[in-house]
Amino acid sequence: MVSTVKSLGIWGIDGYIIDVECSVMPGMPSFDIVGLPDTAVKESKERVMSAIKYMGFDFPLGKVTINLAPGNIKKEGSGFDLPIALSILIASERITVQNISDTVFVGELSLKGELRPVSGVLPMVIGARKGGFENVVLPVKNAKEACVVKDMNIFEAPSFYDVIAHISGQQELNRIAATEDIFSTDNIYSCDFADVKGQETVKRGLEIAAAGGHNCLMIGTPGSGKSMLASRLPTILPDLIFEEALEVTKIHSIAGLLNEEKSFINTRPFRTPHHSTSTISLAGGGRVPKPGEVSLAHNGVLFLDEFPEFNKSALEILRQPIEDRNVTISRVNATITYPSDFMLIAAMNPCPCGYFGDKNHHCTCTTAQIHRYTSKISGPILDRIDLHIFVEPVEYSQLTSSEKAESSAEIKKRVNRARKIQVERYRELGIYSNASLDSQDLNTYCRLDETAKKILESAFTKLGLSARAYTRIVKVARTIADLAGEENISFEHVSEAIQFRSLDRQIFG
Repeated sequence: MVSTVKSLGIWGIDGYIIDVECSVMPGMPSFDIVGLPDTAVKESKERVMSAIKYMGFDFPLGKVTINLAPGNIKKEGSGFDLPIALSILIASERITVQNISDTVFVGELSLKGELRPVSGVLPMVIGARKGGFENVVLPVKNAKEACVVKDMNIFEAPSFYDVIAHISGQQELNRIAATEDIFSTDNIYSCDFADVKGQETVKRGLEIAAAGGHNCLMIGTPGSGKSMLASRLPTILPDLIFEEALEVTKIHSIAGLLNEEKSFINTRPFRTPHHSTSTISLAGGGRVPKPGEVSLAHNGVLFLDEFPEFNKSALEILRQPIEDRNVTISRVNATITYPSDFMLIAAMNPCPCGYFGDKNHHCTCTTAQIHRYTSKISGPILDRIDLHIFVEPVEYSQLTSSEKAESSAEIKKRVNRARKIQVERYRELGIYSNASLDSQDLNTYCRLDETAKKILESAFTKLGLSARAYTRIVKVARTIADLAGEENISFEHVSEAIQFRSLDRQIFG
């Protein structure tokens, strides 16, 4: 007899339907799984056999063949344990089931038949809905993650026995209704911009970066506050809208970073990889490609401290994700594209000793050492960074002042207001920030007045800016105008944008 049980797999960030077919035929006892299974799927044979026997069923004698269709896509993970075990019992007529053609099953089995959670459940359930299915049976610890998907019946199953009772009509599993109540934007942070003394120019630059989703490079001496300022950036980032949060959660689900306590990502990611991070960890990869830091930072921030200390090949691989806002990973088994629409925030010293340009410390580096250090940041990478800010050391009078600076909450109000304008403006384009605007749309959404055009033309000539630098200055000016509540871009907005763009010439010129 042949039976078919529906399950789910992952391809990139999307879930798709898999038919788990089982054939039990007379012959020498054997148990084979076909359909491009990986090692974890092949090892399910032992878990399935043990769980079936522990539940009190006899494992069928004869030739047992499991086929995972479609057979041309690599199957990975332990989530096929449950549907494989069910298909074997149905095909061998060990159990009699009701109609389960509208139900998909996902879950890893323990040797005792308990159901354990698996990675990637959220995109799987979204894939099930797109495939026309209404019912999903999942491990208990995955149910909360899946319940954000509308129009789906999520059944949580503690064990294999409970699933058998459910499909046999003996006892229904606990059903969790889909809800978006899990999505909340009320976040509490332990740090605040009110704690930062001075650094008004840097805070203004980070406010602009947060409002428009722009990349930013902070250059300063040791102890000037670069890392401290970057660590407070999440406190002023605009609130995630539900569609953005869903994209972020899908990526983190595939990476296995969700758990029962944190089943939905409602804050913008802030990823801080160490400078020893490999190229694969940064961009993603593996035998079957998995998302890297650039994708885990999607709709959030990728903070690279000690920027020049990163491997040069790792930095150069950022070019395509920054420009295209996605990263394509090609391997023998698959070619997968992950989204990577992130803000790059980088921090670096101006030279190896760190004190080049500091009025209070003597720089011990030679010209050649400074050049060699700064040249680790290539021109193409620097050209893709919108804001270049020199972080000056804090004066003693500022450090000892009892006056409180502007709080993160006040800055965030302006950022949220500006981002809301952008979401409404680009609704038809399907983007959420000025930084994501394509160059061909600049004339439509970034109109400059005559004085703004003249100063931009002068800066373009004197600074030797590239076409990419021009578009990025215009985008930053658009964000500054949005923060000011202005519809058109004026002289003041472009002037400020150029000011933040030209600082790199002090070191990289």
